[in-house]
Amino acid sequence: MKEIVTQSHFKEGLKYLTSAFKPDLAFARLIPSHFFHIRIAQLSRPPLIGQPDLFWMSHEKDVTITSQDQQPNSKPEPTQEKRPISSATASSSDKDVPAKSPEVSSAEQVVEKKTGEDGKDVKNDETDYSSKATRKTEFKHFLRIFLHTTTSDRILLGLAAIAQAGTGTTLPLMNIVFVTSSSILFLAAVYGIIVPIIIKKTKATEQADEKAASIAGEALGSKYAGWIEESRKRGLKIGPYQGVQFAPLFFGIFSTMALCFWFGFKLYTSGKIDDISTIVIVLNSVMMTSFAISQTAAPILAVTKSTAAATDFYAVIDAPKPNTSGLKEPEISARNDIELENVTFAYPSRPHIKVVDDLSMQFEAGKITAIVGASGSGKSTIVGLLERWYELDNSTLYKLPDSVVVDEKEKKRKEEEEKLKPKEPEQPAVKLGGKILVGGKNLNSIDLKWWRSQIGLVQQEPFIFNDTIRKNVEFGLIGSEWEDADVETKNRLVEEACKEAFADEYISRLPLGYETQVGDSGIKLSGGQRQRLAIARSIIKRPKILILDEATSAIDVRGEKLVQQALDRVAQGRTTITIAHRLSTIKKADKIVVLRKGKVIETGTHDSLLSDENGAYWALVNAQKLTMGDRFESENELTDHKDEELVLSKEMSRASGIETVEKVEWKNKGFFKSFGVLVVEQKQRWRWYLVLSAGCAGAASANSLQAWFFSKLLTVVTIVDGTLQATVNHWSLLFFILGIGSGISYFLLGYSSNQISVHIASTYRQEYFESILDKPVTFFDDEANSSGSLTSRVSNDPTQLQQLLGINMAMVLTLLAVFVIMPITLTCAYFRLKFEIQFESLNQAVFAESSKFAAESINAFRTVSSLTLEDMIAKRYEMLLRQHVGAAFKKSRFTTMVFAFSDSTNLLLMALIFWYGGGLLAKYEYNPVQFFVIYIAVVNGSESSGSLLSFGPNMAQAAQAANRILSFRIRADNKKGAGFDVKSAEGGVKIELKDVWFRYPTRDVGIFQGLNLTIQKGQFAALVGPSGCGKTSIVSLLEQFYPIQRGKILCNGLDIASLDTRAYRKMISLVAQEPTLFQGTIKENILLGVPEDTTRALIRDPKILLLDEATSSLDSESEKLVQAAFERAGVGRTMVVVAHRLATVQRADVIFVLGEGRVLEQGSHKELVGRRGVYWEMCQSQALDR
Repeated sequence: MKEIVTQSHFKEGLKYLTSAFKPDLAFARLIPSHFFHIRIAQLSRPPLIGQPDLFWMSHEKDVTITSQDQQPNSKPEPTQEKRPISSATASSSDKDVPAKSPEVSSAEQVVEKKTGEDGKDVKNDETDYSSKATRKTEFKHFLRIFLHTTTSDRILLGLAAIAQAGTGTTLPLMNIVFVTSSSILFLAAVYGIIVPIIIKKTKATEQADEKAASIAGEALGSKYAGWIEESRKRGLKIGPYQGVQFAPLFFGIFSTMALCFWFGFKLYTSGKIDDISTIVIVLNSVMMTSFAISQTAAPILAVTKSTAAATDFYAVIDAPKPNTSGLKEPEISARNDIELENVTFAYPSRPHIKVVDDLSMQFEAGKITAIVGASGSGKSTIVGLLERWYELDNSTLYKLPDSVVVDEKEKKRKEEEEKLKPKEPEQPAVKLGGKILVGGKNLNSIDLKWWRSQIGLVQQEPFIFNDTIRKNVEFGLIGSEWEDADVETKNRLVEEACKEAFADEYISRLPLGYETQVGDSGIKLSGGQRQRLAIARSIIKRPKILILDEATSAIDVRGEKLVQQALDRVAQGRTTITIAHRLSTIKKADKIVVLRKGKVIETGTHDSLLSDENGAYWALVNAQKLTMGDRFESENELTDHKDEELVLSKEMSRASGIETVEKVEWKNKGFFKSFGVLVVEQKQRWRWYLVLSAGCAGAASANSLQAWFFSKLLTVVTIVDGTLQATVNHWSLLFFILGIGSGISYFLLGYSSNQISVHIASTYRQEYFESILDKPVTFFDDEANSSGSLTSRVSNDPTQLQQLLGINMAMVLTLLAVFVIMPITLTCAYFRLKFEIQFESLNQAVFAESSKFAAESINAFRTVSSLTLEDMIAKRYEMLLRQHVGAAFKKSRFTTMVFAFSDSTNLLLMALIFWYGGGLLAKYEYNPVQFFVIYIAVVNGSESSGSLLSFGPNMAQAAQAANRILSFRIRADNKKGAGFDVKSAEGGVKIELKDVWFRYPTRDVGIFQGLNLTIQKGQFAALVGPSGCGKTSIVSLLEQFYPIQRGKILCNGLDIASLDTRAYRKMISLVAQEPTLFQGTIKENILLGVPEDTTRALIRDPKILLLDEATSSLDSESEKLVQAAFERAGVGRTMVVVAHRLATVQRADVIFVLGEGRVLEQGSHKELVGRRGVYWEMCQSQALDR
């Protein structure tokens, strides 16, 4: 799986849940939303890091982490509860279909019981892999957030509620309750119908966004565009319902006023009310209440989205956790034999395919046991079982049920596709069985963390954290006796481990040594250097059990020999399990076990197995055999070339850096110059802008007409003739008509603002994504531009635009239309918006760090679990949040004071109007109608100004998002140079590197200093040499990933720097050392990037084929087949191969031995072996018959 955290959990959960706790007063603005954000973020921490392994296996989608939408700005209280954490791992089969966007619902335990002959329940070993349960979207999940607040949180929320009540949010008089009950019932009925529909459609839109975000993490342009369009279609369907959602609210407000007025005067004329002042009080109460109710429009929308988000959020939190407790020392010892007894296993994602078949084998304590076999024989599965990433007792399956939201159209399409497929007999799920014993004790009875702390694991593709080299190695001490040792002791252990793993050789020559930052996933180190660092991390704690899963696969020949010697030393006295494809690394193993299809077919030592020429092991060895020519008896000749070896040992690491070309810095702009630019660019939406303007005009005029009507209502009491009831009926009817008009206006507001926001957000989400894809490779090498951070930006920034462009912008425009310009409020608004933008910028920077850290931790779940880093990861994530909250809390104090002052001036202005207006009335300069029109207009204006300020955070976030989107337009565009003549490339391309000087910008030491290298047209050329010698750098330069500082790279005599980059890259195919497969089927992965009208049999016809350690992860037999396929594919094209396994390149036309930034030797395999130089020494290290 790629990034295994659902977008809705972090992005939508934190965003919507936080937005639901944003009242517009000082207390609430300062405290609750930020406290809730921290509570929610802390809740998400243990479940996401510590999910059980089968939880991930049941999750059939690749999803993306995004967690930086809303930012807290106060310090959190310590968490009250710590959950047990256990890592998870799996590989899921991803199906890229629009119907099943990544969604997460409820966690469910699927438990099936059998009944034995004695009538007792028997534990079922057969896993139920088909759960059809669903988790309903319920309001109770939203309310559960309150359960996770601390006492101080609740006190602050109470103060905020009191402050809110003091401003007139509550009903001033209970008399009005009976009159307004009809409108309340009406609104309740309408929202009871509309809100569930909006939640469902919003959920469907979010699912499309999530799927687009997961594809963005893989950088698939065409698929991303497809899901953005799907999100657009689903979002547009919400428009009418959103309009209907707001129309009844404002219709109900004005209709209630008409009802109160008509009903009150009816009571007065009938004699049931003696004092006319009662009606005036009631009418004023209605007016104040209407203002309060109108403020609930945006929060209602937030709560509806929060309800949907909380459902998914708690699905992960509620997922059942495995029991990690059990036996520890002294009850059990890791120095005992480990036995597998009749183990049968199948992966939950492929329950019908048996991976391990009734396997029985023993790992003797203190001995080295090697496991070899073809790919898929079950070697790495044994490692997963020993690490307890998978369980043999799966009577309980951790599974998230399907979402309540179903795309009926896509569901129907899938059903039709299933009908067209040929029916295959249903295969029963594999019945899991067997047990793993440690000293006679079942592995499941042993404490999980203690057991993993006894194991040192080096994986085939090690994960290196974005930290210093020292910290990465130090992580291996967690769970050991040295975990709390002093700094001096830890530093000594780190350096000793690095020397044993032959990592100190390159670390000592780095400018910052052990304090060097390795970058995102260790990108600043070569593959071999990362693997040596992982070996040091695994052996630093002196584990009793050492598991090496292809530990030296990415290390060069010379480095492999030295590292193997180090591993042989550290393996002494330890139970060592080695999985290897390079058979030269296991010749000294005490026992070699050969697997085939999950069964043991041969067992013995290297020599005993080689004696059987018909055996499987002999065939594997023969496949890796090197042709050495004449044999030489003298071993001393290996030292004849110590000078060359010394040269090789000085090679510096490959490092990634930022672009050296001149950059154009982006200067952040204000709200109108950033967000406004994006709005103006969408001129083609002018029809919707007109509708929005009409709605705003209608909604704004409703407030003005309300002031006039209300003033007339209050002066009706002066009528003394018989027209009183007729006048009452007249103004009541006008108020009712005003309600209808207001409802229509707000319908247009909701409908048009949704359409505009969806169109604009979709457009800029696509542009944002394309801008990222257009960035040079050096851009992605920058630590600030990690995949998790960029994916988060692509998902979050357009969403923040959409939030403001939606009903929020409609409300802002309406409020601006009725805004009574008051200098104090306007000044406060200016300063508050200014500070909000600065505040948002600070939040974005800090949350980018926590988001990147969370994404990295989840991606490395196997490494996290094997090193028992769960608690450390959780504490560090919490620390990042705490640091941010502390800084943000201080920053927000002044902003809060400004807002509190501006909000309190409303009451002062009302008092001033009454005092001054009363004087004018006393002097008969104003009549009552004029007085009340002005008074109500001022009240409306002051309330509108306060409401306008409440949108400050949204405006600040939108401004920052717009700035980031615009800044990405400034980029080094792909060159539109000369085209490449395809006809001249027939039969291959001649490649020349002439006097090439190159270094990565973050390193002072150059990789190449005047490199000269020529590959003839149609040649099979191989690049060999130690890790960091520049082999992969040549591949990167041929792909134009980096610019060179001096010299030229020519293809058929043309300087590639002058060619059109896109056209040139279409002539090249690259198979990287760590290839990435995208979501979807095998067929879809093969056809990626191929136009639909291209003949599928001719998937791609590259003129240059680049293979960077393309067979490093294959077993001997598979490697031989793949190598033969490559050699056939290389006919008629130029093929450049980077290899550590020399057996794969002995048929190359020319072999270049690199070192010290230059070519040390070149020639064919036979020629180089005959020279008995550096290449011959490398061959000696891999000769299995030596």
